[in-house]
Amino acid sequence: MLLDLIKLHDKYNMCVTGVLHIGAHFGEENKIYDMLEYPNRVFFEPLLKNFNVLSTNVSDKEHVLYNMALGAARGVKTMYVESANQGQSSSILKPKIHLKQYPHITFPEREKVSIDTLDNVIKNKLTYNFINMDVQGYELEVLKGAPQILKNIDYLMCEVNREEVYEKCCMVEEVDNFLQSYNLERVETNWAGHTWGDAFYVRK
Repeated sequence: MLLDLIKLHDKYNMCVTGVLHIGAHFGEENKIYDMLEYPNRVFFEPLLKNFNVLSTNVSDKEHVLYNMALGAARGVKTMYVESANQGQSSSILKPKIHLKQYPHITFPEREKVSIDTLDNVIKNKLTYNFINMDVQGYELEVLKGAPQILKNIDYLMCEVNREEVYEKCCMVEEVDNFLQSYNLERVETNWAGHTWGDAFYVRK
């Protein structure tokens, strides 16, 4: 994460009732959630190798783990998979500017992953009020599959793009406009990635 969740927690006096972490990778942020004592955590990671590591780092007895991707509809998608960045740059979308900006990161592998909507998967929708999402340009599709969940979300952190890092990826303005309809406003942005960054949204 480019943004410091601990600082955001203090600055915005966050009161988190549950976390939906989408694109969990190895579960690195779980230690931060422990420090902040966030309850009711759900982790989604579609790539099997990453999910196996996630399963060793995050206890499935304490938290809920799903080996799947999320989007606007149920189905199967093919992901572009890289290994130079431990799979963190892998995406359902084909890399574009990413290839020039980070030439050492290539995407030689493909992996079919199951995909569902957040609203379909999460039954106790009122439990969770924080979404932390890292899905490499697929953010808007995930949000489109979560209209019921979003009604209860008070905080949302996600990666945003201002150039086509991945083919046909959503731009930050599209995410802003979509979330505005749920009364969520972008209050922090870190553009350390130049063409991409991290954004933090809070309910007005």
